[in-house]
Amino acid sequence: MKIRPSKIVCVGLNYRDHAEELKMEIPEHPILFLKPPSSLIFHEEAIVYPFQTQELHYEAELAVVIKNRIKNISEEEAPKHILGFTCANDVTARDLQRIDGQWTRAKSFDTFCPLGPKMVSDLDPGNLEIKLYLNGEVKQRSNTSNMIFAVNYLISFISQIMTLEPEDVILTGTPPGVGPMKVGDVVEVEIEGIGKLRNRVVGG
Repeated sequence: MKIRPSKIVCVGLNYRDHAEELKMEIPEHPILFLKPPSSLIFHEEAIVYPFQTQELHYEAELAVVIKNRIKNISEEEAPKHILGFTCANDVTARDLQRIDGQWTRAKSFDTFCPLGPKMVSDLDPGNLEIKLYLNGEVKQRSNTSNMIFAVNYLISFISQIMTLEPEDVILTGTPPGVGPMKVGDVVEVEIEGIGKLRNRVVGG
């Protein structure tokens, strides 16, 4: 699977069980941030642990790939503009996120957006089991039915803010259980109906 998005739009705090874990209120509107296209890697490629951080975290996510150029579409129109779904890992330098008070630096290093292993189009995104394994041990486990804002709503909402281009990616949020990785770790994101995205962490 190889794509070249113009942007990667991400949604923060979009699982009810994750909000409960953090003891945070359910947001009224999607919380958006961006990852640059230069952060993108694919299945079996290496996540580089930058020297600037001491706290590198995994975040399993369902990714949506956009089919064509869209602006101001409705929720009902959204499904016909989806090219497919895949697994994602929203890699985050958590200590930098806390220091900065916003998310750009912490989310934007090269290799911080693994996608794969393949893209699947014939899939209902509303009820999929999502899991993350660290060295074979399950660390995150939930279901996309726990999303606060569903996929079609997110596509419509984002398209009313910015034009989405072909192969743009939307990361739809992470469930509970995010945590640290270290050099040498193998991290895998598995989503029902898609498969398992596998990446190894290497030194920077």
